[in-house]
Amino acid sequence: MSRQARKISVTGFYHIVFRGINRLHLFEEDSDFIYFLNNLQHLKHEMQFEIHAYCLMSNHVHMLIKERAPGDISLIMKRLLTKYAMYFNRKYDRSGALISSRYKSVPVEIDEYFIPLLCYIHQNPIRAGIVSIAEEYRFSSYREYLYGGSLTDTEFSLGLLGRDEWFKLHQIITKHDFDVTGRTNVSEEEIRRRIMQYTGGREIQEIVSWPKIERDYVIRQLKEKEGLSIRQIERATGISRGVIAKVVK
Repeated sequence: MSRQARKISVTGFYHIVFRGINRLHLFEEDSDFIYFLNNLQHLKHEMQFEIHAYCLMSNHVHMLIKERAPGDISLIMKRLLTKYAMYFNRKYDRSGALISSRYKSVPVEIDEYFIPLLCYIHQNPIRAGIVSIAEEYRFSSYREYLYGGSLTDTEFSLGLLGRDEWFKLHQIITKHDFDVTGRTNVSEEEIRRRIMQYTGGREIQEIVSWPKIERDYVIRQLKEKEGLSIRQIERATGISRGVIAKVVK
């Protein structure tokens, strides 16, 4: 069976995920993390792509990259992973594949998912129980957002919300679970359960005809408290995206 063609990002942004084969550790010691980041730095300088977030865990890696020209991402990842696999196999006297299957590259839009995705990437070490706050983890881009650095392009995402709001959102553990499909993995049943908390026993489809004050209150609760996206609220309630966007702005 032939491999499915990768989806092309119209924005140039990709959420990259790759894992060690059979859950193999990709990084055995600090020098391995450092080698990978140095290689990423050299490749970035050569190919002129942008790095907006990264987190290197022991057996998997998340990166948010913006390519310079359409199709660059394939060459970027081929060069990055080939060189690291050669380094790792040589250092640890092993042979064969290092990365499990193909790396995952998911197109990313500049929408309500963009900042939650950054939070998700930076909060990986917290969810794994390695650290209690993102700042404590050495091998992610979060510290560059705090203190500056030459690898991560921080200006874009900080500019979307403002520095204070950006860091405020990072203090809240995101409810989203960005899987390999690239979107937050919340089932329709879970979305319905969250909405039903606010309907008082009435059907979800009735919300669209509720009095404006009551309707808007529920919309704000679903967006701000329950973490649902505008698209999820629109699909579940039938309220138009434009109306929802005005209520939660």
